[in-house]
Amino acid sequence: MNSFLANLTERPSGGQCNIQPHDIRSDGLTAVILVGLILSYLPQILRIVNQGTSEGFSSAFLLLGATSSASGMLNVLVVQWSLFQCCRHTGAGSCFLNLMGFIQVFLQWFLFSIIVILYLVYFPRHLKYHRTLALPDETDAQYQAIPTASLATESNILQEPINGTTRPVRAQVETTPAWRQAVLMGIFVALHIGLLLGLSLYLLYTLSSTQPPHPILRSLATFLGLSGTLLAVCQYAPQIYQTYTTRLVGALSIGTMVIQVPGAVFFILSLAFRPGVDWTSWLAYAVTALMQSALLVLCVAWKRRQKQEGIDDFGHPLESDTSRAVPTERDRLVQ
Repeated sequence: MNSFLANLTERPSGGQCNIQPHDIRSDGLTAVILVGLILSYLPQILRIVNQGTSEGFSSAFLLLGATSSASGMLNVLVVQWSLFQCCRHTGAGSCFLNLMGFIQVFLQWFLFSIIVILYLVYFPRHLKYHRTLALPDETDAQYQAIPTASLATESNILQEPINGTTRPVRAQVETTPAWRQAVLMGIFVALHIGLLLGLSLYLLYTLSSTQPPHPILRSLATFLGLSGTLLAVCQYAPQIYQTYTTRLVGALSIGTMVIQVPGAVFFILSLAFRPGVDWTSWLAYAVTALMQSALLVLCVAWKRRQKQEGIDDFGHPLESDTSRAVPTERDRLVQ
């Protein structure tokens, strides 16, 4: 405990802070990336809010994306920790410029976390609850002595034809497995960032600040970077599969992906040349860019298909084309 408290207040001296001269072009590129990140996520955020639904998102996609971006952010936190400690020896402006690499990955994690929150808040109601009906013989035994008129006043009592006669059937409203999975996803995301952030800060404050970093911190940074990369590889697989099987764009924003896919190149370059950053810090973002490119191509293809069949992003007939004679594949499946 004494060691922890001693290191908690330990900071490198001004002589130990080897701050490199700022590259105006690199700092300018990072500033543009910060603005671009916000602008790229705005279409997706506004689309969910305006549509009033997050239908079309895969909970596994959001789970893996949130944990991947959190791991990437914490990786940069660990490898650039000495820059945080040196801020007491530099001005606020210089400190901000030194930490722009961390700021850009933090902003990316923060904006993606907003998407996760909106996914839960705007989860489609028709996918959140379903009704289960009791078996006819169980219903008869329970309600045969109760007048039908009194049963009909209850919201969970349905009048169903059973064996040629109309009898009351109790319907129980339950949450769907999809909604329960979404809630568990949200809990896991919160636990993941909480535990890893706590562990990272504890080790950063406990272990002495050295250059090169302590071997344990180096191992922690490598673990965070590689786990973030692995999660990024797995992240887009469920979303690509869901979008491919539903053959609909859903709540996904093509505008967001159009901005983010080419912007990822500049994001990676800006991060890669930041002090203290190595390949474990930017590899996850490179993998994410490749996978997102595949999802963008798929969404553009389905968008063209929807226009040809006269349906919107959720499979509903367009108002101007409700009288079309040729049924779509979705219509035939419903029938």
